[in-house]
Amino acid sequence: MLKELITKTRSFRRFKQEPAPTLTELESLIELARLAPAASNKQPWKYVLIREPELLPQVFSCLKWAGYLPDWPGPSPEERPTAYIVFLNDISISEDKSIHLVDLGLAAQNILLGARELGFGACLLGSVDRPRLKEILGLPDGLNIELVAALGVPGERVELTALGSDGDIRYWRDENEVHYVPKRQLSDLIVKRA
Repeated sequence: MLKELITKTRSFRRFKQEPAPTLTELESLIELARLAPAASNKQPWKYVLIREPELLPQVFSCLKWAGYLPDWPGPSPEERPTAYIVFLNDISISEDKSIHLVDLGLAAQNILLGARELGFGACLLGSVDRPRLKEILGLPDGLNIELVAALGVPGERVELTALGSDGDIRYWRDENEVHYVPKRQLSDLIVKRA
């Protein structure tokens, strides 16, 4: 059921090392992204698929993790992602960032849902050292890094919880390292029924 898949598709920040996504599985996720709607049907998104063990730590070094957990430097070496997908905007197709960020979200959500259906988890990272990652990947000018999806088998438990009366939306971890994500209630979101 779709709601169940959406509910269990969380941002995972710690991963098991086996099994890692195969290249075929990563390509299947790009197929799902390819099918997402696109403004004016321009489809400017391209992707770099990364799973080579010697490249994984280099990509990891370009990422910043969990802004609401300032004392946590990110996953330890034995908890790091086993694959990455780098989202690129091909500016020769379109430079209209305001419209294409919606397209990016749609493609990214398709990838996240597809990854979860395959038994993997992901975390979308926008805090990226883009110039350094572009150099590491040897990308030409005109392909701009917009987002990185870190992937692997989830190595942590992530639970949804109701937003407290204080309105604090920050995620947190308890003493057992369970990761909690507060969500607003449905009644808080519907402004009017007409």
